[in-house]
Amino acid sequence: MSQATGTRRHFAFTESLLGYGTMLALVAVLVTFLILPVGVILVKAFRGPSGFTLDYFKLLFANELHMEATLNSLALGLVTVIATTIVALPLALANAKLDFPGKGLLTGLLLMPMVMPPFVGAIGIQRFFARRGVVNLLLMKLGLTETPIEWLEGSRIFWAVAVLEALHLYPILYLNLTSALANIDPSLDDVADTLGVSRWKRLKDITWPLARPGYFAGAIIVFIWAFTDLGTPLLVGYQQALPVRIFNMISDVNENPVGFALVVLVIVLTLVIFFVSKATLAGKKYEMLARGHVTNRVQKLSVWGAIPCYLMLGTVIFAAVVPHLSVLLTSFSDNWFMTILPEHYTLEHYQHVLSTELPVIGIKNSLLFSGISTVVDLVLGVLIAYVIVRKVVPFTQLLEGVTMMPLALPGIVLAFGYVVTFTGTKIDPFVNPMPLLIIAYAIRRLPYMVRAAIAGLMQTSRSLEEASMVFGASRFTTLRRITMPLIAANLVAGCLLCFAYAMLDVSDSLILAMKDRFYPLTKAIYSLFLEQGRGELTASALGVIGMIILAGCLLGASRVLGQKMGELFRS
Repeated sequence: MSQATGTRRHFAFTESLLGYGTMLALVAVLVTFLILPVGVILVKAFRGPSGFTLDYFKLLFANELHMEATLNSLALGLVTVIATTIVALPLALANAKLDFPGKGLLTGLLLMPMVMPPFVGAIGIQRFFARRGVVNLLLMKLGLTETPIEWLEGSRIFWAVAVLEALHLYPILYLNLTSALANIDPSLDDVADTLGVSRWKRLKDITWPLARPGYFAGAIIVFIWAFTDLGTPLLVGYQQALPVRIFNMISDVNENPVGFALVVLVIVLTLVIFFVSKATLAGKKYEMLARGHVTNRVQKLSVWGAIPCYLMLGTVIFAAVVPHLSVLLTSFSDNWFMTILPEHYTLEHYQHVLSTELPVIGIKNSLLFSGISTVVDLVLGVLIAYVIVRKVVPFTQLLEGVTMMPLALPGIVLAFGYVVTFTGTKIDPFVNPMPLLIIAYAIRRLPYMVRAAIAGLMQTSRSLEEASMVFGASRFTTLRRITMPLIAANLVAGCLLCFAYAMLDVSDSLILAMKDRFYPLTKAIYSLFLEQGRGELTASALGVIGMIILAGCLLGASRVLGQKMGELFRS
């Protein structure tokens, strides 16, 4: 009897240690590396030489350039959401309702923009839409214009950035809508048919209300991403975007405290948009009695009947790959000037990447930093997901909400906060940014790992875990030897996502990497792009290498998770 009591006490102690230890570790990490940097920014934004002040905000709102940049970034986020909706909604409906030859291949190709970051595509935009670029030369050759069009000047540069953002981000909205449509009970369509409901009314009154949570979950991510993206406007040359203005103020932020006010403005706008969207969505809910069905009713089309689908999918895929196709051509080009296509092709630029110090440093550093941050995400993600799904402690919903906080905080804000908070400490980014880069990568990708692990745990019966503990195994032993092998596929997918997005992280890398020897891949690409001469060519080759790495990771994750991959990109 005493032995059984002792065993129960041991299980209770182990469970408490796992649950509360995980919560304390998560809180400690988030307080130190998420809340503290934001708090320091807030203090500095409202504190002047004589104490509390609003002077920095008065200067901010009186500065026409800052206000113009704010409006431009808000407009960029809104236009990107509208554009991605126009693209993603018909694609998701076609995927859910229609079946036709080649559907699997074409819908898989729709996800290609996820492996082609707009940061790299911006190099291609420069080549295609320059004054003497491919587009102008082609238009002049066809006789459609006599003089070159300034595509990247004036208001047109805004639309160039918006198009790049939309072509990169529509897969996130597409995945969320696809996942939401897959969860709609097909019997509702049968009932609507029986009652003679038209397709338009069925879409408006049945499909849209049920898919709306998935849509808004994706739309808010798209908006915040476009609103706070630094790399695309920076490389395209769009200086009047809010993230670019913040980036340009990093070096003299202590001499010009208006930068703190500008970052606070970004935080406030992001949170307001985030919570307003949540409140709007929570105001009206539609729930189904049945979910997670195995089959769905689809209309089968012949090759000829599917021609509109082929045209729609082909147009979107072609538009999405054009900027990156330009990067690919640039990386192989030799003497590409005043011609629509390169005159000659060469591997010299790739040889230059592998024989030059800066590109090699960028590749090695990104592999190292991303690898370590992925291991951190794996350990924390599995523990957090296990505590949430198995309800090891109370308030698991609160724990899940806290874990998702990094999704609502833009990367440029976090990186700015790290520079301000940790300068002069043992992890000073001006001395050695490696620790902060790893931490930033890990914190910003932790939600992806948690959701991947939660998806696996929710599909795994806990009976094997209970049997393990009945035979005397501790919670930790059971988690390590029983649970993790059962959800290994989900963990691999989560690791691939975390690693891939850390490899091509832009905001943290551009801001925190201060010295050449610590440059990750994206900072090396940016630095090479700014070099005169062959810098653009070497940057293109390095960008293609980055795309190949990202493509392998994301295609592997997509193969494991399938339609459930959209659940990872929810706000």
